Amino acid sequence: MADFLMEIGLEEVPAHLVTPAINQLVERTAAFFDEHRLEHGEIQPYSTPRRLAVLVHDVANQASDIEEEMKGPIKRAALDADGNFTKAAQGFARGKGMTTDDIIFKEFNGQEFVTLSRHEVGKSAQEVLSHFDEVVTKMAFSTTMKWARHTFEYVRPVRWMVALLDADLIEFEVLDVKTDRTSRGHRFLGHDVEIRHAKDYVDSLKNESVIVDAQMRKNMIKDQIKKLGIDNNWHVVVDAGLLEEVNNIVEFPTAFAGQFSDDYLELPDEVLITSMKEHQRFFHVQNQAGQLLPFFISVRNGNQEHLENVIAGNEKVLVARLEDAKFFYQEDQKHDINFYNEKLEVVSFHEKLGSVAAHTRRVRVLADIISAHLSFNEETKQLLSRASSIYKFDLMTGMVGEFDELQGVMGEIYAQHFGEESAVAQAIREHYMPISADGVLPTSELGKVLAVADKLESLMAFFAGDMIPSGSNDPYALRRAASGLVAILADNQWHLDLNQILDEFIVAMQKQGDQSGLPAPILDQLPAQINNVIHFLTDRVVKELQDQQIRRDIIDAVTKNDSSDMVSMLANAKMLQVESQTPAFRSGMEALSRVARLVVKNPTSAQVDPALFENEAEMDLNRGMKRFQEDQTQDRLQQLLNLEPLISAYFDQTMVMVDDEAVKNNRLATLAQVQTETTKIANVLELQLK
Repeated sequence: MADFLMEIGLEEVPAHLVTPAINQLVERTAAFFDEHRLEHGEIQPYSTPRRLAVLVHDVANQASDIEEEMKGPIKRAALDADGNFTKAAQGFARGKGMTTDDIIFKEFNGQEFVTLSRHEVGKSAQEVLSHFDEVVTKMAFSTTMKWARHTFEYVRPVRWMVALLDADLIEFEVLDVKTDRTSRGHRFLGHDVEIRHAKDYVDSLKNESVIVDAQMRKNMIKDQIKKLGIDNNWHVVVDAGLLEEVNNIVEFPTAFAGQFSDDYLELPDEVLITSMKEHQRFFHVQNQAGQLLPFFISVRNGNQEHLENVIAGNEKVLVARLEDAKFFYQEDQKHDINFYNEKLEVVSFHEKLGSVAAHTRRVRVLADIISAHLSFNEETKQLLSRASSIYKFDLMTGMVGEFDELQGVMGEIYAQHFGEESAVAQAIREHYMPISADGVLPTSELGKVLAVADKLESLMAFFAGDMIPSGSNDPYALRRAASGLVAILADNQWHLDLNQILDEFIVAMQKQGDQSGLPAPILDQLPAQINNVIHFLTDRVVKELQDQQIRRDIIDAVTKNDSSDMVSMLANAKMLQVESQTPAFRSGMEALSRVARLVVKNPTSAQVDPALFENEAEMDLNRGMKRFQEDQTQDRLQQLLNLEPLISAYFDQTMVMVDDEAVKNNRLATLAQVQTETTKIANVLELQLK
């Protein structure tokens, strides 16, 4: 057993790419070892902005041997009348990298078949690892670059590589960089260092002021910040995302504290925090009561030497940012909301889709429709109407122009300053939520509806403009919008009929015509896009259910059901998954499936007429459906499954497809009652019941 070290030395990698890159390297390393049948132990990842490395423990000396027996065509198909091998036999052997000379015939279940046997001795670890350049070159990154005369693209230029199996060098090359045992220390504090043994890697780099263990580096940063907090009686807000980012821009961390004038505390906390966090990667500081203090903590890539100069430089840069923020904050308050709202008329939402102002007017219509479906009272509707009229105004303020991360946030702050209702101000901030897959959802009723309306209108408009996401291409973040919309509906259990809502929205847009802000060709396309948008949203439901490990056939049953109620899809899938484990599920679903097959193949518009019933089973099923429709208190799925004895008796005693049209249609109408209620839960024909 030996340890294998692989280090890829790079120019500085952007902070947000370091963690995904090292995770990918670990995954590709494991796959490489598995593919080459080389057993190994733990794979330890190491990363800094200048290197990605893995240390693979307990690597076997040799790959496993292959003992394989391959069964081919039956003997009569492998030999012609003269006893020569047919093309089938020749092709089978050739496909396995062998010849017909290697063929033997073996008996399986009384019949003889072509058989090939292969024994391959496993290669040495040294030989296998000499092909590790495959792992390095196959790494994929969201951001890449070329350098020198190479056409090869990588996250950043490769400058050196170390590859050792214990103390032995593993030789290969990538472009013009050959593996060596020499690594590089800290850019300013260290020197080149020779790694004599794979196990020496961490200590050798530490001696050159590089902490290669990302978790160790992160713990150092947290401990240093904690000490500064204790020494100064501060509460330091350590944001996990910021900590990860800071950790990925340093190789040897040293935390330090700086300060700024109390005068800047007059700015909203969000402005100060954004200036520190987003623009300078500073951690903000509070007192024990949670009030912001005029201090910050940052982390340098180096030691304590000349730290006072570093602190002074960071303070100077931050003050410049805060001066800008103070100027814009004061200037923005010299105008009112109408001033900024009117400016949206000349700002393009998209060249095909009109101005931002036109977009907000369309959203206002859609929000009004949704609020009616949710039975909001008149006061709430009026507040929502006001929020949807002004919710983008802050885009035209100087503060958001300079600090775009504050869109929505400044909208809430300025709306409060200009005397808007607090519910309206909150909705302006919340309409962007959620801003990520697991982001915080809006909490106010106005914010929820405005967020749903804004996302739904965007989906309809971009789809009508033929700007539908394909593959990984989603420049307008429509998948994120769809996921956020579904998340809000599910969180609030809003059973909205999106088909009906969009129908009403399109009627309103067609009445507005040019006033909608949409060109005639886009308006004409809106009706055709309803199904496409519903399917797009349903895809988000499918993904959510897959993440919850719901059976694939159950997912199909609830999503391929001509429904536009996303919440019901999610709830019904979970209900079916639980119920599928019960003894009565299969028999009940088989009965409902038998009904569905008949009704789908033989649709009828007839109404049930009890006078046409000819046996007790027909009357019993009809009575059972009446009880079902009257009783809304029980589990609907369980009630349907409980119909199984009535359905079975019905089919035992009743021939549905009789010659008498009136009787036949009456029987189909009786079954259609069952099918109508069943489809509210699932398309049972999609279920795998065997």
